Amino acid sequence: MAKRLLAAKGIAVEEVAVDSDPARRIEMVRRTGRRSVPQIFIGDRHIGGFEDMAELEHKGELDPLLAQTRGAS
Repeated sequence: MAKRLLAAKGIAVEEVAVDSDPARRIEMVRRTGRRSVPQIFIGDRHIGGFEDMAELEHKGELDPLLAQTRGAS
């Protein structure tokens, strides 16, 4: 669902599979404090999971955040 929402906004997704890479999973947990997937980052900012991103969308805060990231590229 996260990939679909971002694709609908024209955002390319870089997916890091942590399921098959224990070192990447450890890094994800260290960076986020969470074990569930997906864990979403926009730029260097940790958003959380899909529900967290959907809440930002509902509040109207996701598009401005995405725009900031596009401007930094």
